[in-house]
Amino acid sequence: MLKKAALASSVVLAAGAGVSAAQWEIDRAHSSIGFSVRHMVVSKVPGKFTDFDGNLEMAQAADGKLDLASAKVSMTAKAASINTDNDKRDEHLRSADFFDAATYPELTFVSKKVIPGEGDKFKLIGDLTIRGVTKEVTFDGTLNGVVTDFMGNTRAGFSAAATINRQDFGVSWSKLLDNGGLVAGDNVDIIIEIEAVLPKPESKG
Repeated sequence: MLKKAALASSVVLAAGAGVSAAQWEIDRAHSSIGFSVRHMVVSKVPGKFTDFDGNLEMAQAADGKLDLASAKVSMTAKAASINTDNDKRDEHLRSADFFDAATYPELTFVSKKVIPGEGDKFKLIGDLTIRGVTKEVTFDGTLNGVVTDFMGNTRAGFSAAATINRQDFGVSWSKLLDNGGLVAGDNVDIIIEIEAVLPKPESKG
Protein backbone atom coordinates (compact mmCIF):
# COMPACT_ATOMS: atom_id res chain seq x y z
CA MET A 1 0.00 0.00 0.00
CA LEU A 2 1.23 3.50 -0.76
CA LYS A 3 2.25 5.30 2.39
CA LYS A 4 1.00 8.88 2.30
CA ALA A 5 3.07 11.49 4.05
CA ALA A 6 1.21 14.43 5.57
CA LEU A 7 1.93 17.63 3.64
CA ALA A 8 2.41 19.58 6.82
CA SER A 9 5.38 17.42 7.72
CA SER A 10 6.74 16.79 4.21
CA VAL A 11 8.02 20.27 3.42
CA VAL A 12 10.85 22.25 4.98
CA LEU A 13 11.57 25.83 4.04
CA ALA A 14 15.34 25.81 4.16
CA ALA A 15 18.10 23.23 4.03
CA GLY A 16 19.14 21.96 7.42
CA ALA A 17 21.12 19.20 9.00
CA GLY A 18 20.74 15.86 7.31
CA VAL A 19 19.46 17.36 4.05
CA SER A 20 21.35 16.63 0.82
CA ALA A 21 20.54 17.31 -2.82
CA ALA A 22 19.25 14.42 -4.91
CA GLN A 23 18.37 13.89 -8.56
CA TRP A 24 14.70 13.07 -9.10
CA GLU A 25 13.36 11.42 -12.25
CA ILE A 26 10.29 12.90 -13.96
CA ASP A 27 7.68 10.21 -14.62
CA ARG A 28 6.52 11.29 -18.07
CA ALA A 29 3.65 8.81 -18.06
CA HIS A 30 2.11 10.72 -15.16
CA SER A 31 3.23 14.25 -16.05
CA SER A 32 2.08 16.83 -18.60
CA ILE A 33 2.79 20.28 -20.04
CA GLY A 34 -0.48 21.88 -21.06
CA PHE A 35 -1.86 25.26 -22.00
CA SER A 36 -5.08 27.03 -22.91
CA VAL A 37 -5.77 30.08 -25.08
CA ARG A 38 -8.98 32.04 -25.51
CA HIS A 39 -10.58 31.58 -28.93
CA MET A 40 -12.83 34.23 -30.48
CA VAL A 41 -13.39 35.77 -27.03
CA VAL A 42 -16.05 33.23 -26.04
CA SER A 43 -14.15 30.01 -25.31
CA LYS A 44 -10.79 28.53 -24.35
CA VAL A 45 -8.93 25.97 -26.44
CA PRO A 46 -6.70 23.55 -24.51
CA GLY A 47 -3.54 21.94 -25.81
CA LYS A 48 -0.39 20.15 -24.72
CA PHE A 49 3.12 19.20 -25.76
CA THR A 50 3.43 15.44 -26.03
CA ASP A 51 7.24 15.29 -26.33
CA PHE A 52 8.95 16.78 -23.29
CA ASP A 53 11.58 16.02 -20.70
CA GLY A 54 13.05 17.60 -17.63
CA ASN A 55 15.31 17.44 -14.62
CA LEU A 56 14.57 18.05 -10.97
CA GLU A 57 17.17 18.34 -8.24
CA MET A 58 15.87 18.66 -4.70
CA ALA A 59 17.02 17.85 -1.21
CA GLN A 60 15.26 15.42 1.07
CA ALA A 61 16.06 14.86 4.72
CA ALA A 62 16.47 11.43 6.27
CA ASP A 63 12.99 11.79 7.76
CA GLY A 64 11.50 12.30 4.30
CA LYS A 65 10.91 16.04 4.47
CA LEU A 66 11.42 17.91 1.17
CA ASP A 67 13.40 21.13 0.91
CA LEU A 68 11.49 23.06 -1.76
CA ALA A 69 13.85 26.03 -1.49
CA SER A 70 16.69 23.82 -2.72
CA ALA A 71 14.82 22.69 -5.85
CA LYS A 72 16.32 23.26 -9.30
CA VAL A 73 14.08 22.55 -12.28
CA SER A 74 14.64 22.48 -16.03
CA MET A 75 12.08 21.49 -18.66
CA THR A 76 12.24 21.12 -22.44
CA ALA A 77 9.30 20.63 -24.81
CA LYS A 78 9.50 19.93 -28.54
CA ALA A 79 7.55 22.60 -30.40
CA ALA A 80 6.56 20.15 -33.14
CA SER A 81 4.81 17.95 -30.58
CA ILE A 82 2.06 20.51 -29.95
CA ASN A 83 -1.35 18.86 -29.89
CA THR A 84 -4.75 20.59 -29.71
CA ASP A 85 -6.69 17.64 -31.16
CA ASN A 86 -7.03 19.40 -34.52
CA ASP A 87 -4.45 18.53 -37.21
CA LYS A 88 -5.01 21.64 -39.32
CA ARG A 89 -4.70 23.95 -36.32
CA ASP A 90 -1.62 22.09 -35.05
CA GLU A 91 0.13 22.51 -38.40
CA HIS A 92 -0.59 26.25 -38.25
CA LEU A 93 0.78 26.42 -34.71
CA ARG A 94 4.00 24.72 -35.87
CA SER A 95 4.40 27.26 -38.68
CA ALA A 96 6.28 30.57 -38.64
CA ASP A 97 3.01 32.32 -37.70
CA PHE A 98 3.31 30.83 -34.22
CA PHE A 99 6.08 28.61 -32.83
CA ASP A 100 8.14 28.26 -36.03
CA ALA A 101 9.12 24.76 -34.97
CA ALA A 102 11.53 24.31 -37.88
CA THR A 103 13.65 27.25 -36.71
CA TYR A 104 13.02 27.02 -32.96
CA PRO A 105 12.49 23.32 -32.23
CA GLU A 106 12.40 23.58 -28.43
CA LEU A 107 10.70 25.55 -25.67
CA THR A 108 12.70 25.60 -22.45
CA PHE A 109 12.29 26.59 -18.82
CA VAL A 110 15.18 26.87 -16.35
CA SER A 111 14.44 27.77 -12.74
CA LYS A 112 16.24 30.52 -10.85
CA LYS A 113 14.72 29.97 -7.42
CA VAL A 114 11.83 28.44 -5.55
CA ILE A 115 10.15 30.43 -2.78
CA PRO A 116 8.16 28.27 -0.35
CA GLY A 117 4.86 29.73 0.80
CA GLU A 118 2.21 28.74 3.31
CA GLY A 119 1.51 25.05 3.67
CA ASP A 120 1.98 23.24 0.36
CA LYS A 121 2.29 26.39 -1.80
CA PHE A 122 5.39 27.78 -3.51
CA LYS A 123 6.56 30.21 -6.21
CA LEU A 124 8.70 28.83 -9.03
CA ILE A 125 10.67 31.60 -10.74
CA GLY A 126 12.75 31.02 -13.86
CA ASP A 127 13.54 31.80 -17.48
CA LEU A 128 11.10 30.65 -20.16
CA THR A 129 12.37 30.61 -23.76
CA ILE A 130 10.02 30.51 -26.74
CA ARG A 131 11.09 31.28 -30.33
CA GLY A 132 14.53 32.24 -29.05
CA VAL A 133 13.09 34.90 -26.71
CA THR A 134 13.75 34.50 -22.99
CA LYS A 135 11.61 36.10 -20.30
CA GLU A 136 11.39 35.58 -16.56
CA VAL A 137 8.15 33.89 -15.53
CA THR A 138 6.71 33.10 -12.10
CA PHE A 139 4.65 29.94 -11.63
CA ASP A 140 2.27 29.47 -8.73
CA GLY A 141 2.94 25.97 -7.48
CA THR A 142 1.48 23.36 -5.17
CA LEU A 143 3.05 20.27 -3.68
CA ASN A 144 0.24 17.75 -4.09
CA GLY A 145 1.69 15.04 -1.89
CA VAL A 146 4.56 12.67 -1.15
CA VAL A 147 4.21 8.89 -1.14
CA THR A 148 6.27 5.73 -1.07
CA ASP A 149 5.37 3.43 -3.98
CA PHE A 150 5.25 -0.36 -4.16
CA MET A 151 8.95 -0.55 -5.01
CA GLY A 152 10.05 1.62 -2.10
CA ASN A 153 10.70 4.71 -4.26
CA THR A 154 9.63 8.16 -3.07
CA ARG A 155 7.16 9.97 -5.36
CA ALA A 156 6.19 13.63 -5.18
CA GLY A 157 3.49 15.39 -7.18
CA PHE A 158 3.57 19.05 -8.18
CA SER A 159 1.21 21.40 -10.00
CA ALA A 160 2.35 24.76 -11.39
CA ALA A 161 0.53 27.42 -13.39
CA ALA A 162 1.41 30.76 -14.96
CA THR A 163 -0.09 33.16 -17.49
CA ILE A 164 2.09 34.71 -20.17
CA ASN A 165 1.48 37.11 -23.06
CA ARG A 166 2.50 35.34 -26.27
CA GLN A 167 3.37 38.67 -27.88
CA ASP A 168 6.26 38.98 -25.42
CA PHE A 169 7.82 35.91 -27.02
CA GLY A 170 7.36 36.91 -30.65
CA VAL A 171 4.30 34.70 -31.16
CA SER A 172 2.48 37.59 -32.75
CA TRP A 173 0.06 36.24 -35.38
CA SER A 174 -3.32 37.89 -34.92
CA LYS A 175 -6.64 38.30 -36.66
CA LEU A 176 -9.33 40.70 -35.52
CA LEU A 177 -13.01 39.87 -35.35
CA ASP A 178 -15.63 42.37 -36.46
CA ASN A 179 -16.13 43.39 -32.84
CA GLY A 180 -12.39 44.05 -32.39
CA GLY A 181 -11.64 40.88 -30.44
CA LEU A 182 -8.80 38.54 -31.37
CA VAL A 183 -9.34 35.16 -33.02
CA ALA A 184 -6.56 33.87 -30.76
CA GLY A 185 -6.09 35.64 -27.43
CA ASP A 186 -2.73 37.04 -26.35
CA ASN A 187 -2.80 35.55 -22.85
CA VAL A 188 -1.77 31.91 -22.57
CA ASP A 189 -2.36 29.86 -19.43
CA ILE A 190 0.40 27.30 -18.87
CA ILE A 191 -0.43 24.30 -16.69
CA ILE A 192 2.28 21.85 -15.63
CA GLU A 193 1.68 18.61 -13.74
CA ILE A 194 4.75 16.74 -12.60
CA GLU A 195 5.18 13.42 -10.83
CA ALA A 196 8.80 13.02 -9.76
CA VAL A 197 10.46 9.86 -8.52
CA LEU A 198 13.40 9.50 -6.15
CA PRO A 199 14.65 5.95 -6.61
CA LYS A 200 15.10 3.85 -3.51
CA PRO A 201 18.77 3.84 -2.45
CA GLU A 202 20.55 0.64 -3.34
CA SER A 203 21.27 -1.43 -0.27
CA LYS A 204 24.95 -1.92 0.42
CA GLY A 205 26.20 -5.42 0.84
